[in-house]
Amino acid sequence: MKNALLALVISLVTTSCTPIFDGNYNQSNSESCDCSGGVSKPNTWQPGSSKPSASKPTQSVEEQLENLANQVHNKWGDKEFLEAGKHRYVKYLDGYRTRAHIDFDKGKIYVSTISQYQPKEALKKAIIGTVLMPADPSHVDLFSDKSIPLRGRPFLLGQIKDQENKDIEWPWRAGQYADYLIENKLKTKTIKNGKAYYVEISMVDDHLEQREFQYADLIKKASKEYDISIDLIYAIIQTESSFNPYAVSHAGAYGLMQVIPKTAGADVFKLVKNKSGIPTKEYLFNPANNIDTGTAYFYILKNRYLRDITHATNKHYSMISAYNGGSGGVFSTFDTSKTKAISEINSLKPEQLYWALTNKHPKAEARRYLEKVLKFQKEFNEKA
Repeated sequence: MKNALLALVISLVTTSCTPIFDGNYNQSNSESCDCSGGVSKPNTWQPGSSKPSASKPTQSVEEQLENLANQVHNKWGDKEFLEAGKHRYVKYLDGYRTRAHIDFDKGKIYVSTISQYQPKEALKKAIIGTVLMPADPSHVDLFSDKSIPLRGRPFLLGQIKDQENKDIEWPWRAGQYADYLIENKLKTKTIKNGKAYYVEISMVDDHLEQREFQYADLIKKASKEYDISIDLIYAIIQTESSFNPYAVSHAGAYGLMQVIPKTAGADVFKLVKNKSGIPTKEYLFNPANNIDTGTAYFYILKNRYLRDITHATNKHYSMISAYNGGSGGVFSTFDTSKTKAISEINSLKPEQLYWALTNKHPKAEARRYLEKVLKFQKEFNEKA
């Protein structure tokens, strides 16, 4: 599968200061670095698949998740509480009595209901909605119990097979599969607030590669647009979301590359797209926009915030660490002065810089992050 992905890619040449993607470093750009330099748009710039849209003041992700949690706790009880995350899709339906849960790391899908009135009918509707859920998450409201609109190519197409080992693309086949699961695989368990009915679906062995391949063209386009290597984009998406386009986090990050609108999104709008404001969650849930924005931020890191790091590998390591812990986190690993920190980084060999960022970085998450991304990069290239 990765050979097919790389076949789409042409050969490419491989300094905000905030952790824009799901990190915990909360300094603003102006506090963490000298942002006096400019970033010009790439010469190959073309408008994305949809126009950038600035967001209006709305509830934060944390507030929306809190409101959802209140509804779920009341229905399911504390022990059975479950919410969406970076590597986990969770969607509630039917007055919050029914839910679909996809564990992308384990390759498992669970559809459950605590409805005591026609539970099989509630399960069937939820199963159909889940297996046919749209590939564009901007059409699905994860924070309410609104139904899932069935439109376009199903996101899970190729990642699951029905009882006849066939792909599930149409409502009639999804309905037959739901009937089969309810008839043959239905399970129950007692929970605090009553009885739960559920079915478990195993995804195909190469479900990760199936998801990865869906975004091959988008990754290729962003890689060429911003001169960021394909294997880096791949490794970031796998680390951040396991190729789950519905990924959300309490830090306010959305989508495949876990972009936070008010930091990374704002920087990309201002410095690359020459647009004010910040992207909406709907904009960032769109996979094309998300990959474009995340990769454009790497362009900013490379050519603005970390531009004075001279060694290519040292810059590469610093970019990865900055994606999670902010470029300010990279600098503070070495000195409180950005100038002195860059000077020290430039004096180090790549293996010395790697050791420092994975052992001395002030944030434990950032130390682990660099290790994970480089591991996935290596795996990607070994399988190519």
